[in-house]
Amino acid sequence: MTPRVPRLSSLWAIMKKPRAAVGRRAAVGRRCRKQASSQAGREKHALNSSQANPSVPDAGLAKRQEEVVLQASVSPYHLFRDTAEVTVFRESLLSWYDQEKRDLPWRRRAEGEMDLNRRAYAVWVSEVMLQQTQVATVINYYTRWMQKWPTLQDLASASLEEVNQLWAGLGYYSRGRRLQEGARKVVEELGGHVPRTAETLQRLLPGVGRYTAGAIASIAFGQATGVVDGNVVRVLCRVRAIGADPSSTLVSQQLWSLAQQLVDPARPGDFNQAAMELGATVCTPQRPLCSQCPVQSLCRARQRVEREQLLASQSLPGSPDVEECAPNTGQCQLCAPPTEPWDQTLGVANFPRKASRRPPREECSAICVLEQPRARGGARILLVQRPNSGLLAGLWEFPSVTVEPSGQCQHKALLQELQSWAGPLPATRLQHLGQVVHTFSHIKLTYQVYGLALEGQTPVTTPSGARWLTREEFHTAAVSTAMKKVFRVYEGQQPGTCKSSKRSQVSIPASRKKPSPGQQILDSFFRPHIRSDASRLNGTAQ
Repeated sequence: MTPRVPRLSSLWAIMKKPRAAVGRRAAVGRRCRKQASSQAGREKHALNSSQANPSVPDAGLAKRQEEVVLQASVSPYHLFRDTAEVTVFRESLLSWYDQEKRDLPWRRRAEGEMDLNRRAYAVWVSEVMLQQTQVATVINYYTRWMQKWPTLQDLASASLEEVNQLWAGLGYYSRGRRLQEGARKVVEELGGHVPRTAETLQRLLPGVGRYTAGAIASIAFGQATGVVDGNVVRVLCRVRAIGADPSSTLVSQQLWSLAQQLVDPARPGDFNQAAMELGATVCTPQRPLCSQCPVQSLCRARQRVEREQLLASQSLPGSPDVEECAPNTGQCQLCAPPTEPWDQTLGVANFPRKASRRPPREECSAICVLEQPRARGGARILLVQRPNSGLLAGLWEFPSVTVEPSGQCQHKALLQELQSWAGPLPATRLQHLGQVVHTFSHIKLTYQVYGLALEGQTPVTTPSGARWLTREEFHTAAVSTAMKKVFRVYEGQQPGTCKSSKRSQVSIPASRKKPSPGQQILDSFFRPHIRSDASRLNGTAQ
């Protein structure tokens, strides 16, 4: 008989269970499977009866069948099966949050606001801005926004141009437009009262989805409703070792179910913020700080890491006594597929599984900074407004035209576009300056940047949808980050690739880069009286 391996109490004290408890758990599991099987049989019988007799009402049957299928395809290993475990999770997370939460302007405003509608508005603005955007970026935008429009009524009376102007640079510009549409609906149709529940928030307000509705309802109104964002997905997938694709319908439903089960009914807003805070500061995508996690004793991903480490060390024969996912039949729908084996180097970051994403489609655009260097009142540049729908709706940009990546005929096509806005232009003065590559959420757009400086002081006629701005006005206008990158190329202030941004790249042809001091001396010696159009354009722009 093989002697029993001594227990490593320091490592497995939390995870090991008495044999009696394991036996009771197995018995409970058998009873649960038997009950589930019996319930599935009753549902099947009901379905057959309903099909045999169409006159029998079947309201709710489809929903019950969906729940039975979900339960049958999920191992209890991925669930919270008793109230004691849920209570420990809530208390541990909230205690940590009370001590470690970050001091953020929207939290201060919501906590200190007694008027429910103003509190809901403060939360609403922050939640919309934080979608797909880092906290550090949002802070300044949020502060300026609330200073300019402290109430729903103030935002509702603003113009879309003002909203776009303040939102410029924050990305995903439709968010600002929909936020204002929602404010106008509350003011004009709902008497200034923000809906009080997640269900009504999502149903009545444009641009408010399930997550945003739950966040507003729980934080502003104290509704005990769970929320699931990217941070919460990561926390829940690790705590319950969910390795299946979190974007799939079944896994998404399970995550929302877990969030609803865990939310603290006494402090729902704080609990939801604590879960998101944990994912943002401790349970991070890479290099998570597991030693600082308040719920590490409940984390199945952490248990899996320790088990794999013991197995890899080969110091213990057999398998350690740690609970694993053991589905009744077939492949568990919440486990990673067999095609994705455990990666020892990732640790808990094996969870969640990264969803496969389609690469963004590639497009090319020729764009021109058209300037009147000697216009009355100072140099001015031409901007035109984008359509009110689609990418960057309503924002201002330099005149541009979609072209083939090959570059054929782009010079001619761009000149025709410019002339449609500014009248006849000298074709020979249209100079290629460089390119900007900017990746939006689903489009990788390469801008071929051109420049053209007009002679004289006579203002060019400006059609509807266009305007001439000074450089100072440009930097405060409702323009995208990509346009600011384009303008940097024109100004010649970005001599190489922009490494400060992962989403944008700026490059200037080698022939246009500033020569070294030695090269400048040689150039002045051999060509003392020659000055190219390109250098004159750069001199004018600077």
